[in-house]
Amino acid sequence: MSAVGFIGLGQIGAPMARKLLTWPDGLVVHDVRPEVVAKFVDRGARAAATPAEVARQAGVVSVMVRDDAQVEDVMCGPEGLLAGAAAGTVVAVHSTIDETTAPRLANIAASRGVSVVDAPVSGGAVGADRGDLAVMVGGDEEAFSRCEAVFRCWAGLVVHAGEIGAGTRLKLARNLLHFIAFTATAEAQRLAEASGLDLRALGEIVRHTDAITGGPGAIMLRGDTAQLSPSDDWYPIFSNVRDLGEKDLALALRLGERLGVELPLGERALRDLAAGLGVGKEEA
Repeated sequence: MSAVGFIGLGQIGAPMARKLLTWPDGLVVHDVRPEVVAKFVDRGARAAATPAEVARQAGVVSVMVRDDAQVEDVMCGPEGLLAGAAAGTVVAVHSTIDETTAPRLANIAASRGVSVVDAPVSGGAVGADRGDLAVMVGGDEEAFSRCEAVFRCWAGLVVHAGEIGAGTRLKLARNLLHFIAFTATAEAQRLAEASGLDLRALGEIVRHTDAITGGPGAIMLRGDTAQLSPSDDWYPIFSNVRDLGEKDLALALRLGERLGVELPLGERALRDLAAGLGVGKEEA
C-alpha cells in the first residue's frame, strides 16, 4: 500500500477525501484554496502545493475538478500529475467529462508508465457525505484492482464498466435520465400548478413514492432494449406497466388539454412508452 492523493476538495470532492483520512499510509491533498487544504491538514492529511507534488507521494491519485480543461491542466500542466508521477501510479478522474478525454489522457500517460481510469460518481454531495456514492470505472483490470479499495472507502457501489472511457459513457447515460427527469418534473409541476395544487405537496409525494418503487430505475432490469416475445417472462410484467402507463398518461394529457397546459413530454411518453418497454402494440 502507499499514500493516496486527492485533488479538488469541492462540494463532492471534500467529503470523498474525508473518508480517506484514515487510509493506512496517509492522504495527500491539493486544492487551489489554501483554507480548504488547511482543514485537511488539521485532521492529519499532508498538503501538496501542486498536482506534481501529490503524484510524488501517492500511488493512487483521485481528481475531482470541474471540467475537461481543468482535468487536462491537472494531468498535463507544467506542474501537473505527469510531471511528478512515477511509473505504476494510477490516476482516477472522477469529474464528468467528454467521453474521449480519458482515453486520450490515458494514451499520453501510458508513455510514462502511468495508468488512468475514468471513474465518475453519482449520488451528489449527500451520497458523498454518507460514503454511499456509486462509481463507474473505465480502465484495465490491473488499474481497477489498484483503485478498488480506495474507492470503497467513499462508495457504496463500485462498478467496473469496461475499458477506459466506459465509466464516462455509463455516467452520461445515467445523467441523461437524471436531467430528462428534471425536465419532466417541470412539466408535471406546470400541470399541478394550473390545477390549483400545492407543488410542495406534489414533491413530497414523489419523493415518498420513488423511495418505495425505485423511480425510473425500477424498470431497468433487462440486458437489452429489443422488443420482447410474448413468451418472454418479462412480457406480462412490462405489458402491465404499458397498459397502466398509457391509461394514466392519457388522463394527464386530457387534464392538460382542459387547462390549456402544453405537455410535450407527456405526449412523447404516450407515443413511445410501449416500444420503449419492449412491448409495442404491434408485438402484442
